[in-house]
Amino acid sequence: MLIPVILIVIVVIPLLFMAYRAATRSKAAGEHPATEDAATIARTGQEFADAEAYHAKWREEEKRHQPDTLL
Repeated sequence: MLIPVILIVIVVIPLLFMAYRAATRSKAAGEHPATEDAATIARTGQEFADAEAYHAKWREEEKRHQPDTLL
């Protein structure tokens, strides 16, 4: 009865932790490839800022055109 608990604590939990760390590292490395230069990073930032501004404008328009019916 105690052996499965010991196996889980000693083997499974560290394996899950190592898999999680490997996944977060590979995700972080893939977000900004090494070949990105400063102009590309700036352009990406500007695109995100433009998208946020458009989204804010869209939300304001949606507030004005809310239907009077309840679902």
